[in-house]
Amino acid sequence: MSIAREIEDIARDLIKHQHDHPPVRDINREVERRLTFADRVADDFARLVGSWIFVLVQVGIMVVWIGLNALNLIHPWDVYPFAFLNFILSLEAAVWVSVVLMALNRLADRDRLRSQQDFELNVKAEEELKALMNHLMHQDEILLQIVNRLDRGDREMKRLARRVEDALGSNNETPAAKPPGADRPPIGIPAP
Repeated sequence: MSIAREIEDIARDLIKHQHDHPPVRDINREVERRLTFADRVADDFARLVGSWIFVLVQVGIMVVWIGLNALNLIHPWDVYPFAFLNFILSLEAAVWVSVVLMALNRLADRDRLRSQQDFELNVKAEEELKALMNHLMHQDEILLQIVNRLDRGDREMKRLARRVEDALGSNNETPAAKPPGADRPPIGIPAP
């Protein structure tokens, strides 16, 4: 009965060492939920400006613009040195730079969120490791208790086995011992 109670105590101690932690957040989903329409448009434009398609279209537009104005195929609206083209390109560059900077700001915000999440994950991992180490130390203590109990039980069994052997040994010696007067010859037989 005592052993069953000890096993229940050990099981209760093990249940105490279970732990829970909050779930891991998905930063990408959180960032996507926070984006406004203007943020999405700026991100799309930044992706467009940073593509080869945009560069090739820009080069194509400039070649057509210069070709039409330099070769006088139609009435030139922007003669050499192409001041209007320079104005358009400068205006376009200012707008695209602003849009790209807005996209970079959002990327910096996303990176800050990621670094915060990394920090939180590291803290969770550290807490998890501490809990596991505590759990393992507790299991070591329990295993030592079990080994000590087994050792005590083994010593007790050996002690009882010696007692039983001694008791059986002493019982075997008593019947084998000669009864008093066994050294005398039987009556009527002369002693040698």
